[in-house]
Amino acid sequence: MKSKKFNLLKIQKILLKNGYKIQKNSSLINLKPFKSLTYTILTSFVLIFSFGIMPSIISISSKFLSSPSIVENNSKLNFEKVLDGKEIDLKNEDESDKLKVTDLFLDIFEFESVPENTVRFSASTLEEIYKDNGFNLNEIRDNKIVKPVKIDLLPKEIKQIENTKKRKNLFIQIVLPLILEENTRIKLERKKLFTVLNKNNNTESEIKWLRSKFKQYGVVNRDLTTLKIRMDEIPVSMAIAQAAKETGWGTSRFALEGNALFGQWTFSGEGIKPKGADIGDTHKVMKFKVLQASVRAYQRNLNTHSSYRQFRKMRAIQRDNLGTLNSLELVNYLDKYAETGKEYTKILKKIIEQNNLTDFDDAKLLPSSQKMKKII
Repeated sequence: MKSKKFNLLKIQKILLKNGYKIQKNSSLINLKPFKSLTYTILTSFVLIFSFGIMPSIISISSKFLSSPSIVENNSKLNFEKVLDGKEIDLKNEDESDKLKVTDLFLDIFEFESVPENTVRFSASTLEEIYKDNGFNLNEIRDNKIVKPVKIDLLPKEIKQIENTKKRKNLFIQIVLPLILEENTRIKLERKKLFTVLNKNNNTESEIKWLRSKFKQYGVVNRDLTTLKIRMDEIPVSMAIAQAAKETGWGTSRFALEGNALFGQWTFSGEGIKPKGADIGDTHKVMKFKVLQASVRAYQRNLNTHSSYRQFRKMRAIQRDNLGTLNSLELVNYLDKYAETGKEYTKILKKIIEQNNLTDFDDAKLLPSSQKMKKII
């Protein structure tokens, strides 16, 4: 044993003398590869965990560090200015929001896609349709319920109906559901607008909707009160009276050939040239594919044109003070609708009173679907 130990010492000295380093190996197994694997696993776990919670961290931080998109509600501040027809500060107005005339009638152009072969029922067929559907004006005056019987075109034979009362009743039966349908559409939009008005901040979808309505109602300053004043219904009795006056209770050439119920003019595009027009007079009466488009264009006209600012002002006052609309008072502010001025408004009043048209002002159109029933 001593001899072996001596030999080992001798060998150790020789190795050290020649520059070799000798140390004791405490284990027979090399653990370095295992240490590297452990570090790799731990690093992978940390990276996976970090990427997993990163979306949550970003979402939370964005709520505290970033400000949401906002539509400033200045409706209370600007209310009196709008009613008085005063200008509102446009410093923040975006050039992309400038009014285009086509924006006002964009949803009316949708009716242009109506098929050319739209059915024109005869007067006798319409009478049967109304009878089968229980569409009776006397009952409507009592129960205020109107069934959604929608007619696209006036019957040609309406001119041949000699009985005045019968002709008037048929005309009212045709236009009443169309007017109520447009009023219902506005009522739903107005309800949505009030939801927006009651918020300090608005969502992206609400902002997008508001922008489309600003354009549709000709509001270039993004003022919500202006939109509130313009986005409102037209009294049913007033609309019926104007349609009756402009078409001779549905017998005019403009109504029968162009579905023009309200005699609106156009100086460009398609229209019907009045007979006996003066030389150089370029105006035409607007032409529509269906009666519904005419009603919507009429309402948009009263709700946006500067000539009817006083009409809208008084309508807003009636809304705020009474909650309902009085057509016999509002017709006084339609003197600019026709060249005869105040005489025109007197005729409208007479038509409303003689035919008891205010009976239809609080009539309700039955929803045409379960979905609409839930909304209304």
